[in-house]
Amino acid sequence: MQKTAEQTEPDVLPAPEPAPAKPKRVAPVVRKATARPGTIEEIEQGPSGKSIAAVFDYDGTMIAGYSALDVLQARIMRGQVNAQEMIGLATLGARGVLGLAGFRELIAFTGANWKGRDARELMIEGEKLFKAKIADRVFPEMKRRLEAHKRKGHTIILASSATEFQVEPAAKYLGIENVICTRFQTIDGRLTGKPAGEPLWGEGKANAVKAFARKHKIDLDRSFAYADGNEEVPLMTTVGNPRPTNPQPNLERFARAHNWPVQKFTSRGRPSLETIGRTVASLAAAGPIATLATAAGVLNNDMRTALNVLSPAWADVIHAFAGVKLNVLGEENLWSARPAVFIFNHTNNFDAFIMSKLLRINYTGVAKKELENHPIMGPVGRLMKVAFIDRGDAKKAIETMKSVTDLAKEGISIVIAPEGTRSQKGLLPFKKGAFHMAMEAQIPIVPVVLRNAEDIGARDAIFMRPGTVDVMVLPPISVADWTRADLAERVDAVRDLYVATLEDWPNGGLKLLGLKPKRKR
Repeated sequence: MQKTAEQTEPDVLPAPEPAPAKPKRVAPVVRKATARPGTIEEIEQGPSGKSIAAVFDYDGTMIAGYSALDVLQARIMRGQVNAQEMIGLATLGARGVLGLAGFRELIAFTGANWKGRDARELMIEGEKLFKAKIADRVFPEMKRRLEAHKRKGHTIILASSATEFQVEPAAKYLGIENVICTRFQTIDGRLTGKPAGEPLWGEGKANAVKAFARKHKIDLDRSFAYADGNEEVPLMTTVGNPRPTNPQPNLERFARAHNWPVQKFTSRGRPSLETIGRTVASLAAAGPIATLATAAGVLNNDMRTALNVLSPAWADVIHAFAGVKLNVLGEENLWSARPAVFIFNHTNNFDAFIMSKLLRINYTGVAKKELENHPIMGPVGRLMKVAFIDRGDAKKAIETMKSVTDLAKEGISIVIAPEGTRSQKGLLPFKKGAFHMAMEAQIPIVPVVLRNAEDIGARDAIFMRPGTVDVMVLPPISVADWTRADLAERVDAVRDLYVATLEDWPNGGLKLLGLKPKRKR
């Protein structure tokens, strides 16, 4: 309680009034920009839960092209199509063009020709066909949308008018449990020739999705549908988030009229003449560039000089001609601890070009022995002293890799894919060869994570498509205290960095290492 003037002693000054408290600074609320409809960000920022469905059409939507043509071609090659069926198919096609036959007639025709076939045998044929001809045609952009929906806990449905022998192998590959497709009646495992249920075309597919939604308590008003065909309008209008994908003309016009977001992908399917021309031109450029590089090597009396001219120049030309750009984070880690063993996740035939563009100079690599006879990669590899290893002979492979390890001791970095082969289905287990090499040479390991290299080419693609590949280069990892006893555990920990980075791009791996996150670009 304050004293009054009468109560206060004259020699004592009154206590100063307390300074007014400074107002606390309130951090501004940072609001995320609303994601554009049709993007992965829209899915990530949206609601979670299994009451929301994501319905994916198959042909033309999840894959480029139409699997029915692959089935027909495979059956012809196996001698399973006779002249009568070919004539019937041509007649049915002509009647379809005239509007005299539709999907119901096509399914009846298919069932009649498959009558008596063993259902299990047909499924095995379908799985082999998918793996050999179709898996590489899955749009990576659609795979990423599929994975985004999975992370949100949505109910995933693969809904197609195609037969179970076409769709089920794809669903297994993509990890989709719910499949709505054309099925045939069977007795003792053999097809009777009659379809089981109504045709899944147009209203038929939409009705099947509605029935599934009622059974599984799906809120269709909050659900998504991805499809391409003109007949898919009923399906699109069934959900609250229609996302026409590679739409045919009528569907696209309907979508534009209703302000639906339209998405078109060209990363799969038959390459354009421009894509073919760009790839051929970039490969052909190796000749004149190699001539200039050789001249530089002769003038300096040093073959390594020639390689250091050839490698970055050719890599730059390849990417420029093909229209491929790299969005690189952690670029400083490419140079901070050389020589090093640079490892990368292996997706397609073009990863090596990406690594060449990143590393630029003073590196060599390890490649499968089959590439030694390649008309371009073989001579270039031998010039760079690449170790071409025989994966079927472990002892010989170790001996071959020793020559590369010796180069590392001379200051030359090593590039190697620890998975040992290409994969677009996910990260494979890491083999120990790259890590043995790092331990032998006592040089660090630098993980290079490629996020979407599949956008520029499928696993076995020979033509490079335009696109932007995201790259995250993690900090060098010392192997100074590694031992053979703990090597398996160490390798798994490095692989975990890749898994974390790919799942939480680009900072998942950095978080595991306890390092400051990078800002997304």
